[in-house]
Amino acid sequence: MSENDRHLREIALRRDELLKGHFLHVVRDEVRLPSGRTATREFVLHPGAVMIVAQLDDGRIVMERQYRHPMGEVMLELPAGKLDAGEGSLACARRELREETGYEASEWAFAGQLAPTIAYSNERIDIWFARGLHPGERQLDEGEFLDVLSLSPDELLACCRDGRIQDAKTLVGALWLQNVLSGHWTLAWSDGVESGVAG
Repeated sequence: MSENDRHLREIALRRDELLKGHFLHVVRDEVRLPSGRTATREFVLHPGAVMIVAQLDDGRIVMERQYRHPMGEVMLELPAGKLDAGEGSLACARRELREETGYEASEWAFAGQLAPTIAYSNERIDIWFARGLHPGERQLDEGEFLDVLSLSPDELLACCRDGRIQDAKTLVGALWLQNVLSGHWTLAWSDGVESGVAG
C-alpha cells in the first residue's frame, strides 16, 4: 500500500471465525479505522481461483453453461476454478480446463488478475489465455454438471451486451479478449514450461 493511502487504511486488531464449511470460510475482523474508532468487517476468506479464455483454432471461445444455486439459474461462463492447497496458478488453469472441458492447450499467457467481490471477500482470480487446444476426455468432479460450448468473439460480446452473460469474471474476460483481439493489449505467450510463466 502506498504511503499516500495511509489515511484510508484500516488496521486489523482481532479475528473471529464465524463459519468454516466445505466451501465457505467466513470471519469477522475488528479493525481500527483511520479516525481511531473501531468497527467490524465480515468477509469470506478464499484461496484464489483462475479463469481461462481458451480460443479454438477457428477463433471461437470455449464456454460453459452451469446451474448456479445462489442465482437459481443456469449461467453462461468462461471456464474457471478454485486453487487447491499448494497449487500454482498455471497448474490450476491447466487442470480446470482439462477437467471441465476436456481441452489441453499447448500455449498459455497470463493476462492479469481480478477481484470480483471486494466488499465481502478477499478472492482474486488469475486470468489466463490458452490456445493450441487439443480435445480430450472431461473429468468432472462428483456432483458437477455443465455443458461445454463455443462462441465466436462477436457472439460472446453480444451475450455480454444483452445480459445473457451476467457473471462478473466472464465480463472481465470478455473485456480482455476484446482488447487483445483489437491489438490494444498484448500477451506474452509461452508453452507454460519456460521460466517467467506464473504458477
